[in-house]
Amino acid sequence: MKRYIFVFIALLWSITAVTCSKNNEPEPKPDEPPIDIPEGDVQVAVYYFPNWGPVFSSEWSKIKAATPRFNGHQQPKVPMWGYTNENDPVDMAQKIDAAADNGINAFIFDWYYYDEGSDLLAGRRDSWDGNKYLYMALENGFLKAANNSKLKFSLMWCNHDLGGVKGAVKPETFEGAMDYVIKKYFKHPSYWKINGCPYFSIYQINTFLKTYGNDYTKAAAALEMFRTKVKAAGFPDLHLNGVLWGLSGDMNNKITQLKLNSTTSYVWIHHNALPNFPSNDYSKVADTYFKSLEYGGASNGLEAPVKLIPVPYQINVSMGWDSSPRCGNATDWMTRRGYPFGPIIVNNTPYLFKKYLAKAKALTMAKPENERIITINSWNEWGEGSYLEPDMINGMKYLEAVKDVYGN
Repeated sequence: MKRYIFVFIALLWSITAVTCSKNNEPEPKPDEPPIDIPEGDVQVAVYYFPNWGPVFSSEWSKIKAATPRFNGHQQPKVPMWGYTNENDPVDMAQKIDAAADNGINAFIFDWYYYDEGSDLLAGRRDSWDGNKYLYMALENGFLKAANNSKLKFSLMWCNHDLGGVKGAVKPETFEGAMDYVIKKYFKHPSYWKINGCPYFSIYQINTFLKTYGNDYTKAAAALEMFRTKVKAAGFPDLHLNGVLWGLSGDMNNKITQLKLNSTTSYVWIHHNALPNFPSNDYSKVADTYFKSLEYGGASNGLEAPVKLIPVPYQINVSMGWDSSPRCGNATDWMTRRGYPFGPIIVNNTPYLFKKYLAKAKALTMAKPENERIITINSWNEWGEGSYLEPDMINGMKYLEAVKDVYGN
């Protein structure tokens, strides 16, 4: 009899505990004090890496095969939604819903456009179409998703070298890219615009300059042609963004000569190399980045405080860094250096991510209303350990952090 009474009491206690947890906000942990979240609206744009189609032709196989490299290293990362095919509009619709419902305004798709025939050098012919590479997530997934009106999208031209393929394309290739993006993307009702101007980002301005023999006058003329075409298509102008990573050396002169409208960063580690091997604490990495914004002292565009950049700088918040899945089955991970080998970021909890989202918002709210934009790395850089998509350990918590800070 006593046994049944004990079971009844335990069951009653568990029901009461569940009821209380549903009716009351969870108390913060002792080491997680409440985060002060500023009021106001900020546009949130999240980078999207489009290489997660069918497992056999994407990087999903690397994610599945990832292994821990040291004690406490959390690998493999397992997606909560499974190894989805982003080229399928139904799978993409799930991503759109999750992003739009959790405070994200736009995806910035990594967009690849090279000289035609480059597929003969790069392989992966299933991922090419003429000049375009890794285009299917956008064109077959996002643009065909029934709910793409819920979320804006834009482009960051990833004009870096790809194996034997050169990112410095021919001038006529860039002119073809202008016509293609205006017709195919800019005119879509869901394309992201700043003050009515389509947002177009260039990952490596230095590589773009090589197309014109590093002649600023010719490069500026090409961008002016782009603006003219955009205006002829019915838009007020082009919002041209440059990623600091590709603006090193005489940066402010390049920004002025090329008439960029804004700058941003793709990921924190572009400016401050991770100092410790094999791991670095997320808070220390974040504090170093935010200190660089105020005081400079970093690299690749953050040598000086961002207030000295002649155009607005959009603060970046990075979720983490761990490129070890791209090292495959290499046994010398502990001794090799150079991407993708090297140190990683640990302790990048959803709580700490939320803390730095709030910090970025506070700094951004001090700007004029039309400059209140942040970028996040990223929606799905699974191969670099920086993603908002839910996994089997944290579920939706990173997305919920964005919603808590930036609203629905």
